[in-house]
Amino acid sequence: MFHPRLGCSSISFRHQDLPTALATMSGLGFEEIDLGALPGVCDHVPFVLDDDAVTAVSKQVAASGLRVRSVNGDIGDLNAPLGLAAGATRQEHLDRLLDLTEAVGALALVLPCGALDHEPVRTLKQDLDLVSAELAAAAVAASDRRLELWTESLHVLRLSWNLDRALALAKRLDGTGVRHVLDASHAVASGGDFGEAARALGDRIAHVHLRDAVEGDIHRSIGAGNVDFAGGLTTLRDLGYAGHFTLELETRDLEHSQRPAAAAKAADFITAII
Repeated sequence: MFHPRLGCSSISFRHQDLPTALATMSGLGFEEIDLGALPGVCDHVPFVLDDDAVTAVSKQVAASGLRVRSVNGDIGDLNAPLGLAAGATRQEHLDRLLDLTEAVGALALVLPCGALDHEPVRTLKQDLDLVSAELAAAAVAASDRRLELWTESLHVLRLSWNLDRALALAKRLDGTGVRHVLDASHAVASGGDFGEAARALGDRIAHVHLRDAVEGDIHRSIGAGNVDFAGGLTTLRDLGYAGHFTLELETRDLEHSQRPAAAAKAADFITAII
C-alpha cells in the first residue's frame, strides 16, 4: 500500500489512452491521480474541449474509481498580450478546463507560469506582471466554483524557469488565492535544490510533483538523477507541509514496458520517506 498522500499523474502513462492509463494506475495500487490535460504533452484530454469531451473524460475517470487531486492544463502563453478576440478564446478554454476540473471532482486546476521560453515577450517585469494578473483572474473564476487555482511557478522550460523568477512571480501572487506546485525535478534541473526551493516557497506550496533530474534534464526516473528526495521531503515535513504528492514520471530513460514497474518502485521508495 502506498502512502495515502501519494498519487500518480496520468502523464506518467501518456503513451496509453486514458482508460488504459487509469487502469494501469489503479492496478498498481494508486488511489489518487493528477489528470494531464496538456495536448501535445499528454493527450488524455481532447484538444477540442467541448461539453461532450468533458462528459466523456469525467465518465472514464469515474469508472476507474480513482480520485483526482488536480487537473494539469494550459490556456496558452500567459505572458503574451492578447487582443479582445484572442482573450475571449482563452477565457473560453479556461472555462472548459474548470468544467472538467469540477466534473472529475478535483480540488484544483494547475496552469503554467508563462510561455515555453526563458526570454520575455516584453520586459521580464512586464511579463511577470501579466502572468500574475492572468493567474489571479483565473483564480477568481476557479473560486466562483469552489475550486483552487495552482501554478507550477518553477518550470525549467518556461518563463519562470529558476527559483529567483519563481519567487518574483510568487510575491506578485501573494494574496490572490493562487497557490504553488513545487516540482522536485524542475528545482534541480534549473541548477537548484529541492529542499532549497521548498524553504523559499514555504507555505505557498499547495502540491508537490516528484520526478528525478540532473541540471538541464528533467526526464529522469526516480533514482537516476540528483534530486535529494529524503532531504527535500524532510524540509517539507519540517515546514509543516500537509499537502499531497504526485509522481509525475514523464521520463525518457525507460521503455514503455518498464514504466509500470518503475512507478511502483518509485511509489514504494517515496512512501518509505514520507
